[in-house]
Amino acid sequence: MQQMSTYPEMEPPIEQIPGLAAPRREEPRTKADPAPSRWAYRFQRLMLTPIFRLLLKVGLPMGAAFAGGMLYFSDQDNRDALRLWVVEIKNEIQTRPEFMVNLMRIDGAAQSVSEDIREILPIDFPVSSFDLNLDDMRRTIAELPAVKDVTLRVTPKGVLQVNVTERVPVILWRTRDGLALLDEHGNYVGQAEKGADHLRLPLIVGDGADMAVPEALQLIAALGPLAPRTHGIVRMGERRWDVVLDRGQRILLPETGAVQALERVIVLHQAQYVMDRDLAHVDMRLGQRPTIRMNEAAVDHWWRKIKSGFGD
Repeated sequence: MQQMSTYPEMEPPIEQIPGLAAPRREEPRTKADPAPSRWAYRFQRLMLTPIFRLLLKVGLPMGAAFAGGMLYFSDQDNRDALRLWVVEIKNEIQTRPEFMVNLMRIDGAAQSVSEDIREILPIDFPVSSFDLNLDDMRRTIAELPAVKDVTLRVTPKGVLQVNVTERVPVILWRTRDGLALLDEHGNYVGQAEKGADHLRLPLIVGDGADMAVPEALQLIAALGPLAPRTHGIVRMGERRWDVVLDRGQRILLPETGAVQALERVIVLHQAQYVMDRDLAHVDMRLGQRPTIRMNEAAVDHWWRKIKSGFGD
């Protein structure tokens, strides 16, 4: 008699059971890698760069706006519309009442000079101050012979203010065309229509006299007691001066040191009344040897006296 085992018989494994599929074994789960991908990592590194952030936040929108603008203005109609809009806005601003100039006021100029200024500046008032080129206008006015200096400005009341400083004529210059008025530097001021209106001004004559006006004024100032007898001073050969007195007398001055030579003649006259005698001229061109020439009548008189003395 067989003895039964106390241990149950072990069942065969499931996979050994014929006709039954083996169950799928579950592989152990692994945790997800928290690190970003390679491209995400590179993008994050770029975002840490200040220049890249600036390009992304500013450059990209500006580039898009520029591209859009170029696309929009590639159409000729759009460009014309923009240009017309700008012109209209500009006209609306420039023609506002506070920018309009209604009249011109000239101060410091004689009536004739004021008329000349208004003639060379033909402005149709009212006009916008934006249409006035004050620098060009100032240069145009300064070209007038009688104008020494000029300033222009637009006042808040819409007035074009012109302040003129005129040249002051101090001497008359006799030329082939008549009498010209010159200032202290020899600058042309204008024509003297009537010499009688400028009798108080000294007279100079000769070619190139206008180029030596400062020296002429020094000579006139040094005339002293001979000033009432002086008719004028003449420029000789554009090199030197002759002082012309009444009674046909002349003082011939050298090219250099003319004032000093004239002062010597004045001293001699004050001491011996030389110029009150019957002289034709006093030649001071040679400083070491002044020469005095008598009139023909005085020479004849002296010759008669000499002959009469020999006759006695």
